[in-house]
Amino acid sequence: MSPWAALTPEPERFHDEGSADPPRIVLERVESGDVHRRTESFRMLHRIAYRDREYGDLLVPADPATFETDLTSVPTIFTWLVPRTGRHLPPALLHDGLVHGRHEPPTYLSVDGHVLDRVAADRVFRAAMRDTDTGPVRSWLVWSAVTLGTIWSGSTAWSSARHLRYRATAAASLVVVAVLGVLATLDLLDVVDVVPWMGDRPFAAELVGGLAGAVVVPLLLGLTWGRFAIAGAVTGIALAVLLHVTVVLALITLAYQAAEWVARRRPVAAVAIAAVVVGAHVVLVILFVGPFRWR
Repeated sequence: MSPWAALTPEPERFHDEGSADPPRIVLERVESGDVHRRTESFRMLHRIAYRDREYGDLLVPADPATFETDLTSVPTIFTWLVPRTGRHLPPALLHDGLVHGRHEPPTYLSVDGHVLDRVAADRVFRAAMRDTDTGPVRSWLVWSAVTLGTIWSGSTAWSSARHLRYRATAAASLVVVAVLGVLATLDLLDVVDVVPWMGDRPFAAELVGGLAGAVVVPLLLGLTWGRFAIAGAVTGIALAVLLHVTVVLALITLAYQAAEWVARRRPVAAVAIAAVVVGAHVVLVILFVGPFRWR
């Protein structure tokens, strides 16, 4: 099925095992690790089924007693963009079941006996998100992310040479996008003048040029991904546009984790840091409000 084909959402394609009823997602939370570092996963206590247009009925998981999922696999700093639950949750659980290790038994059941590699699983995932009426932008972002994971992990249908070519192409293009993003930022701040489509122009003109480059360059580099060109373009554009937001969120996350670490081990130091933060906010408020009051 073409990724550009018009598709009317058909949520009824997701159904309960053995019936046409809507799927019941029953999860059991599982924790592992020590008291300070715990990881969270979920067991699916009830199978869900999806009637794919190409592969027929696919049931997940094959063995509810052993299958575990982390719901939608999204790094914490990106959950504002793609939350762990929502309309995309049934497709995400389905995809988790369709993808398994090269030397592991399948974690899904195909009523018609089909065997799906990771590329096919990604295609089913994309169609399933459309059927649940997941937002198109979110669908493309999530599908591109899992496709990047497939490129990195490989498929049983690929030779080692093909896998290496896909991986090297994707890595090289994303590095180029990231480096150009940093240079464009420095160019915008007049630290350097090396990005030709920004040049030595007024700030607004450089900003527009930088945004245009953040779309055009990743789009062209995405073409080098071959059969995964769409995923390459979407991933590259997302990286270019979200680079600065990601850096800021990563720094905030690191600061939060550092504060938690200090608070757990040095309560007095945590109070002192909190006092400094509050004091800084008070100073900013005074500096901001003062000129308006004294006019």
